[in-house]
Amino acid sequence: MKASTTQPVIALKGLVKRYGIGDAEHTVLDSVDLVIEKGEFIAIMGPSGCGKTTLLNILGLLDRADDGEYLLDGTSVDTLSAGRRAHIRSNQVGFVFQNFNLVPRLNVIDNVALPLTYRGMRRLKRLKEASRMLSTFHLSEREYYMPWQLSGGQTQRVAIARALVNNPSIVLADEPTGNLDSRSSHVIMEELADIHARGNTIIMVTHNPDLTSYASRVIRMLDGRIDSDTKTPRATKPATAPKKRLDATMASSEKKPAKKRTRKTKKANKS
Repeated sequence: MKASTTQPVIALKGLVKRYGIGDAEHTVLDSVDLVIEKGEFIAIMGPSGCGKTTLLNILGLLDRADDGEYLLDGTSVDTLSAGRRAHIRSNQVGFVFQNFNLVPRLNVIDNVALPLTYRGMRRLKRLKEASRMLSTFHLSEREYYMPWQLSGGQTQRVAIARALVNNPSIVLADEPTGNLDSRSSHVIMEELADIHARGNTIIMVTHNPDLTSYASRVIRMLDGRIDSDTKTPRATKPATAPKKRLDATMASSEKKPAKKRTRKTKKANKS
């Protein structure tokens, strides 16, 4: 039987990250070895300070390791120029943050179109792309809202739309439901599951053990090391079922019963 020749998307060997100097030096990542294949949905868990977010930042080329090797699609990131690293961040990696990180002075559609600006795309074309992406998240009616006019769930969906507008192959999510209620969290996780079903590689940091049911692999970290690495095959679902549930959940969350009651009250007063 022939061995698989598929190249992993990410391969880490002996990765080390330290902060501080001298007596104040602290090792955040301690000889981390990790291989991630294309199309995996990985949940990284562990207590605060175990190195989860630091690892995610290094994977997304937002930070550098002090020692060890990081291969991205077979290429050592240490050999990449600053310009090449920025190009990969803009085109190959999408980021979803716990605090959303939308630009408060920009409306929804301009926030989503922002990554396309760095690719030199003309304004009209990038607005069309942003509008198309927002429509897939049922946010077309919110295109010209400001971030402060959105609910928490809507804000996170805008952040995910922004992360995907460049069609990245890797999505990095740092506590994507950390600031949301359970209902909005379910909507966001169904969105990420749908993105994964399209073939994207997703790496998610979370403190919530309930969210690991969406992942195909769960990595637990402790004191800067990988403590356990478990594959968790998910139950097969009908292709249309998640979408129907998602549409129903979002539709019900955006109803405005207060206006209906107001109209009925006015009719009653006239009679």
